Amino acid sequence: MFTLENVPRYQNSQSFSIILQVLESEGYLVDYSVVNMADFGLPQARRRLVLIACRDLNISLPPTSNPIGWYGAIAHLIPTMPDSQLLPKQQQALEKFLAGNAPTALLIERVGGRKLPKYKPGSHPANTILRSDFTDHKGCNRSKFADIWLPDGTVKSLSIKGAAMLQGFPGWYEFPNETATAGSIIGYSVPPSFATQLFMSAQSILQGAIA
Repeated sequence: MFTLENVPRYQNSQSFSIILQVLESEGYLVDYSVVNMADFGLPQARRRLVLIACRDLNISLPPTSNPIGWYGAIAHLIPTMPDSQLLPKQQQALEKFLAGNAPTALLIERVGGRKLPKYKPGSHPANTILRSDFTDHKGCNRSKFADIWLPDGTVKSLSIKGAAMLQGFPGWYEFPNETATAGSIIGYSVPPSFATQLFMSAQSILQGAIA
């Protein structure tokens, strides 16, 4: 069995074409598509190309589930996160949201250039977590990369552990102290929770075929 995960545009690359040709020439049945991992229980909107190939047996993706919000996934961690203060553009984004919506927990990015930073209400999956969120334009560590605003006015800085849980890492996983290194592990990883579902589903199909 062979699996692959990458950004959606990778399916247009020469290397992906070569991989497909080799798999098919070796007798593998190949299934691939672009999926949103929020449809598999990840509290983050994350579109990725996923390929599964198996010899003599068609292996499909695991069943989907209802999306879950980022707040429910990390609410227990928020009290332990360091206090923060919104940047002017974050404050503008907050005011724009509150102008047309009832107050609710918001996850607000601290990056975004000249545009207003992106935000997500607590009932929605978080925006896609990228490695670049954790470093500045010089590749140096960002001390803060996203903030959580609560209706009582509390502002917390999203921690590495919180970001990791939004990426599907288990709570016991330990990360390096350096933000850039930890951010690379998180931003470049296949969400472990999705990988678990994928391989458990594949194992079940394989065991059924053998039985």
